[in-house]
Amino acid sequence: MLPESFLIMKEKLYILIAERDPFMQNILKSSLEGLFEIEFVEDGMEVFEKVIQQTPDVVVLEVLLPTLDGFQVCEKLKSNPSTRKIPVLFFTLILAEERAKQAGADGFLLKPFRKEAFISTIESLVVYSLKREE
Repeated sequence: MLPESFLIMKEKLYILIAERDPFMQNILKSSLEGLFEIEFVEDGMEVFEKVIQQTPDVVVLEVLLPTLDGFQVCEKLKSNPSTRKIPVLFFTLILAEERAKQAGADGFLLKPFRKEAFISTIESLVVYSLKREE
């Protein structure tokens, strides 16, 4: 559960999701729309364009993305001083948790989508991120 002080500051968490599968986008959108402000991108490079425009509370990455794969995106986010504190969650079909950790990921979930696990992981990452900043 998110701290009350954080909820007072923000109406909804902004989640940037890099997912190229339209079916999975629809599942995520219909399940999360009322809880979070969500935005989808389908390309690894698009993540950086969006992060520059508005800093997300969490970035969710699929491994298989065009231009830059999820690992490359995560490595770039975590190596940049202005984006390194943004929590990154991998949400993928690929069994690559160790590789995701090496890239700097803060969390890892395997598909298929399980709403409760997804939401609790997002909230935990945000709480952990807030505690790191204290």
